[in-house]
Amino acid sequence: MSETRSAAPDTTTGARRWWARAAFALAILAVAVPLVSAGLLSTVGVLVVGVGGVVVMVAALYWFLASRGVLRWISLTIAILSPIVVLVLFIRAHLLAEVVTSMVLALGAVPCARAALRGRTSDTAVREVPAPPVRHPVLIMNPHSGGGKVAKFDLQRKAEELGVEVVLLEGPGTVDVTDLARLAVARGADLLGVAGGDGTQALVAGVAAENDLPFLVISAGTRNHFAMDLGLDRADPSRCLDALRDGVELAVDLGRINGRPFVNNASFGVYAEVVRSPAYRDDKAGTVLQMLPDLLAGQAGTPLVTRIGNVTVRNPQAVLVSNNPYGTSDLAGLSRRDRLDRGVLGAVTVSVANARQAVGLLRRANVRGLTQHTTTEVVVDADTRQTPVGVDGESLLLPTPVRCTIEPGALRIRVPRDRPGVRPAEPTVDWVRLRELAWHRQTPPLPTQGDQS
Repeated sequence: MSETRSAAPDTTTGARRWWARAAFALAILAVAVPLVSAGLLSTVGVLVVGVGGVVVMVAALYWFLASRGVLRWISLTIAILSPIVVLVLFIRAHLLAEVVTSMVLALGAVPCARAALRGRTSDTAVREVPAPPVRHPVLIMNPHSGGGKVAKFDLQRKAEELGVEVVLLEGPGTVDVTDLARLAVARGADLLGVAGGDGTQALVAGVAAENDLPFLVISAGTRNHFAMDLGLDRADPSRCLDALRDGVELAVDLGRINGRPFVNNASFGVYAEVVRSPAYRDDKAGTVLQMLPDLLAGQAGTPLVTRIGNVTVRNPQAVLVSNNPYGTSDLAGLSRRDRLDRGVLGAVTVSVANARQAVGLLRRANVRGLTQHTTTEVVVDADTRQTPVGVDGESLLLPTPVRCTIEPGALRIRVPRDRPGVRPAEPTVDWVRLRELAWHRQTPPLPTQGDQS
């Protein structure tokens, strides 16, 4: 005899539906306030002035970056004055209160929309497995990384108390980190780890992946992007050592660029050309302003041809290839990665040769100006024997063509069971999906980062 049970209401979907409705309500009010208070004609005028001010400011900022001499500083003056002029026009038309109210309502609609579109936490959780015990863990520590975090957090002593062999990256001369890691494996290391920057992390991670050994990340670098995307504690690197007491393993992907491992990204074009300049270390801002006009105009640097799967992008000013795609809540998708096990590369290209294309990026619909893809292979070609590349923050010259690939699940990462975790990237505000969610009974499935192309 069968028993019929009433299904429990899906409170998560119900809450998302109400967040979607709240987003629409605030967006409608943002339009209604100036209409009711000032009338249709004045509202159209507000939109024209506001949009025009933004367009002029963006165009002027592009001219500031792409010009030299007097024209550069005139452009900067226009960019600064544009929002001031718009504000004065609103005040003189007695519309400032309506515009401010409308902007507050519009800004309030955004977090409501994102709350409605945000997926469940399980959608961004990498699967954990029990971590087997280790007998001979080896940690490579860079005492100069992150402004001296190894000494500041007493990492060497704390690691040695846990039975870890610590190898310090100290001279004389340049130390080959890859050879150092391979030597540790030859001496019987059954776990490799790094307390240092992402570039060093990547090199040792490659050795760990080649030997199917667990890899321990200690967030002792300057920015620690890889540690952030693993959900580790970046404020206190010593907490990463808890993985040796009570840890779990994550199987994450590893990027390869001409065979060299990378854990975050590889950048081509403007950024790679600027950072390889000898003057960049001493004067970052001055070097950027000096080199950008020629780079943006195509008069310096090497023209690139980028093949992303079946898509070819010619002459982009910048290309970024990442180990798994970044979130898409900002212009170029450079926020953070909520997953490192999707088995795909993220690829972003930016082509901005004039002010019109720079303004076109505001709509995020300029396919020629900005492209975003996920793929398993990216090939960057040029008519030179070597191509400048920034790999995990390090400036390199690699043989052309440069081939980026992904190795799914190649890296066994050991992390503490108790850790801050990964904060998911904010979803893109999609009003079509919000409408479906707010008023249709059948809730469409939320897309994942790996579905975007």
